[in-house]
Amino acid sequence: MPALTLREILALDPVRATEPELLAGAEGLDRPVRWVHSSEVYEGANFLDGGELLLTNGFGLTDAEEEVRRRYVRELAARGAAGLAVEVGRSLPAMPAEVTDEARRLGLPLLALRRVVPFVRITEAANRAIVARGLSGRGVVRPWGDDHTAALLADLADRAALNQPEVEARAALAGFHPGPGVRLLGVSVHGARETGAVDRAVRVLGGASGLRAAFPGDVLALLALPATPRGGDPVRAVQDAFRATATPGLTVAVGHAVAAESGWLRWSDTLRAARTTLELALTVPAAEPAAPDGPLVTSSRALALERELTRGGVDANRERLAGLVQHALGPLLEWEAAHPSDLVRTLEIHLRNGCSPTRTAALLHIGRQSLYQRLERIESLLGLEIGDPDLLGELLAAACAHRVVRGKGDEARGGLRTVA
Repeated sequence: MPALTLREILALDPVRATEPELLAGAEGLDRPVRWVHSSEVYEGANFLDGGELLLTNGFGLTDAEEEVRRRYVRELAARGAAGLAVEVGRSLPAMPAEVTDEARRLGLPLLALRRVVPFVRITEAANRAIVARGLSGRGVVRPWGDDHTAALLADLADRAALNQPEVEARAALAGFHPGPGVRLLGVSVHGARETGAVDRAVRVLGGASGLRAAFPGDVLALLALPATPRGGDPVRAVQDAFRATATPGLTVAVGHAVAAESGWLRWSDTLRAARTTLELALTVPAAEPAAPDGPLVTSSRALALERELTRGGVDANRERLAGLVQHALGPLLEWEAAHPSDLVRTLEIHLRNGCSPTRTAALLHIGRQSLYQRLERIESLLGLEIGDPDLLGELLAAACAHRVVRGKGDEARGGLRTVA
């Protein structure tokens, strides 16, 4: 299907409401319009990429000299603009003759908008129509077919070539309108064939909304939470909602919270973080035991160290990580090879929980006295004090790297499917 044309843009209700009059460039009415922008910048058209219809209230043309006005039109034509629409009658009493003359000479469609309509209404309607036409006319066959929400989530997760107006228009097309102050979080769910797990969590959250779509093997979602979700921490709130509603056997990964107004790259960041975290949750043994009869729910911040250690992939980092493990934990590994024990795991859980004996013993399901014996053994083998602040980072990184290198084996990897 061909792209939306300028003639079709003029037929949209918000544009028709301006009572547009074509003053020049009738031969260009069937040229494609790539996007609709509004701008009051008259010092050049370098921000255009070609194919845009530019809206302006004409204020900057009011007191400009004739040559400045002509140069403005020439620059727009040189950048390949699809047309220029100028609001006439408020800031600009009448269209300057030299603007019309230059547009005719260059064949640039020039529109006089006789009635005032907020430009945001025009750009929203036009750009939604452009996006809808583009999606329906795509020649690339994707497994999610005509699901526009799935296509947008996949493009965001893959950081496809996008821009903010396009993302906002495509999100609006899917009924997603996150306003200022809203926090967005990416979510990736493995083991679900439909979006019910996300829908149930959203209902529990109250006041939340989101984009969600099912892909082969997993579900991807971008949730929007009010500025002050219950508990104050949006990541924790989303995790608690999934723990309360998701069925056993599901693995849920939650990305970090970003401001809705921070731009599409940040939207992409939280989705990508959720997806990367899900992959790690499925391929790396968990540091701490999960609830036996519930879903595995984790977050990008819970696996932040694992994500940093594996940037570029586990295989690419395997040799480096193995060296780190051997350097910091070599004596422990030698001991565990000869004596059945759980010293490396005990060390990591102890470090992850602020060296709290109570918390560590509870997570390991052992008594405090047994924990003290293990910690004494670890310190004896390593020849150091676990509580030494200078050693905490290295020991935790090494213990985490040990899990990453050990992995869950090829069996777990074979079941992993993520949007790619």
